[in-house]
Amino acid sequence: MEIVTVVQAAGPLLVSFPHSGTEVPDSIRQRFTLEGKRLADTDWYVPQLYKFLARLPVSTVTANYSRYVIDVNRSSEGAALYPGQRETELCPTSTFADQPVYRHGELPNDDEIALRRERYWQPYHQALSAELERIKTIHGYALLWDAHSIAAEVPRFFDGRLPSLNLGTADNRSCHPRLAQDLYSVIHKSGFTSVHNGRFKGGYITRHYGDPQASVQAVQMEIAQSAYLSDQMTDQKVPELDSKKAERLSDVLMKIIVIMTCYRSE
Repeated sequence: MEIVTVVQAAGPLLVSFPHSGTEVPDSIRQRFTLEGKRLADTDWYVPQLYKFLARLPVSTVTANYSRYVIDVNRSSEGAALYPGQRETELCPTSTFADQPVYRHGELPNDDEIALRRERYWQPYHQALSAELERIKTIHGYALLWDAHSIAAEVPRFFDGRLPSLNLGTADNRSCHPRLAQDLYSVIHKSGFTSVHNGRFKGGYITRHYGDPQASVQAVQMEIAQSAYLSDQMTDQKVPELDSKKAERLSDVLMKIIVIMTCYRSE
């Protein structure tokens, strides 16, 4: 299995899928608890929500390995994204539901984390960097959309229920305010509940690569999974996609992405 899948296109937009991968090496999986093996915190079906990208001149970078192997949306040194708030580590040891990922005594040590950083984290960021540079060479600027999803209710991280669409621009530092305003205008009128720079302001990818002064505009979209997953509980490992919900959501995402692709750097 490839570490990263890259699809190149001619347009100025690059879409990043850092948390949709489900691959786990056997040497790691055999140390997981039952909760760990469920990979519950995967960004389920997110690339499928954006399947319309195949009809647009949009490049993509997709991580194929699970965030439980290593989280490519964290600093390589594991620095906190939201100081003072709870969050998971570079190599997560607990699920969002606060259940252990590893069996007792099986946590990765510093040497193993360093090896995973080299084997899985670096290739993803090398691919992102290379694609952004390629796009800037062609267009003189680059646009980055970081695509995520999360359960609508995660008491560990936030109170209550998350809005369906959560736009993050690092408090308008990762992209030009005009772009953020144009994007959120479409989102606000979409019929979905929404917020701009709420609980999720953008992770490491958005903050690290978003640099308007260097002609890279970056945003994060965090989608509440209740907006596209089935409401019915099942015993299946992978939650069920609600095709009607997903179709409605994809239509809105396409409108937002088109606005993004039309942006021209200042």
